[in-house]
Amino acid sequence: MKRIVHIEINQRLESNAPRDVVIEFVSKFAKTCKLIQGSIINSFDDPFLCEHVQTVKICEINDEAPQLETMDGEGDKEVPFALHCILPTTEFAGLWESLVYDSAIKENLLNFVETTLLFSDSGVDMNIIKWNRVVLLHGPPGTGKTSLCKALAQKLAIRLGHRYTHGEFIEINSHSLFSKWFSESGKLVTKMFSKIQEYIENPNALVCVLIDEVESLTHARKSALAGTEPSDSIRVVNAVLTQIDQIQRYRNVLVLATSNVTGAIDTAFVDRADIKQYIGPPSPFAIYKIFLSCIEELQRTGIITSNDSLMNLKLLQLSSSESTEGTKNNLTKNSLFLLNIARKSEGLSGRSLRKIPFLAHSYYIQKQTTSLEEFLEAMEKTVLKQLQDQKFSFGGVPHKNSGCNCVG
Repeated sequence: MKRIVHIEINQRLESNAPRDVVIEFVSKFAKTCKLIQGSIINSFDDPFLCEHVQTVKICEINDEAPQLETMDGEGDKEVPFALHCILPTTEFAGLWESLVYDSAIKENLLNFVETTLLFSDSGVDMNIIKWNRVVLLHGPPGTGKTSLCKALAQKLAIRLGHRYTHGEFIEINSHSLFSKWFSESGKLVTKMFSKIQEYIENPNALVCVLIDEVESLTHARKSALAGTEPSDSIRVVNAVLTQIDQIQRYRNVLVLATSNVTGAIDTAFVDRADIKQYIGPPSPFAIYKIFLSCIEELQRTGIITSNDSLMNLKLLQLSSSESTEGTKNNLTKNSLFLLNIARKSEGLSGRSLRKIPFLAHSYYIQKQTTSLEEFLEAMEKTVLKQLQDQKFSFGGVPHKNSGCNCVG
């Protein structure tokens, strides 16, 4: 039977070897040795690996499609309440590496989870020092909030492979929990968390629960207090808060929530979130990194035939500050051209930016292969077209970048 494995490379801090070169050497090494699930390799025969690689970690990947989880609803009718998959999964492979942010949010989230484990393992009294294992990502649509939650769950399942045999990823379908029967929705929420708790009670599993568009389940209760009788939405919020309070005692669970309209979320839920992270549209420098990864992928697949590489951001900034217009080579010119395209793209969401290369080929290339220069010109035209279409379709100019800032 064919096995799919994930290999995580921990490159030495003092190493300056290019990332792709390290990956190439590790790939050759992996083909010559027996890969054991969960093993961490820290000694190598190859001098290059000894010099540049700290450890190599092996983790098997689950290739089964996500399964729909159901529970009994009103009249014994089956209610689909979540999508469930075993981590690590091929569904999220490469997602962590593809996400680009202006802040160190990915590293901060990993550090957050490490701290929760340290405090739990050390027996820190949660009545004295409080943490709830809840993360809230908020901001405009298309900025990568949901993708980051999925990528974080995948990364944790790999990083914590020495501690947990596998991960359980449960993506809640909030809209299925609202019943046409008065007071039934709160009961459905309670029943849903009871099903989730069955996974949490396995100490060998890391359970990550994603509540996308959490405002649909935790709508601010103050807006529903129009009469003397609590509405069904209040019952739902109360049920969610009660269940989160109950599962926080388990050290193997993490609740991840996203929201496009933070102001609509009940303050009691916001207060329970340990991290409240704003995810805004990417800056031109983050956009450059996104476009660079897209172009490298098209070069890998042969759609862009040019072997010419583009500079990483640090090298580009150094080169552009030292070079004059007359001394810039093609590498520098193409890289600066891409940075100029990135600056023109400011205001587009991360989701829209990932579509630009596809649309550029669809609109302006329409052939099997193309040169790098031709493709960059097509990307520039596509960005301008997207901004123009967005302006006329939605009656306004796109918002300028507001960064990725952590809020209280």
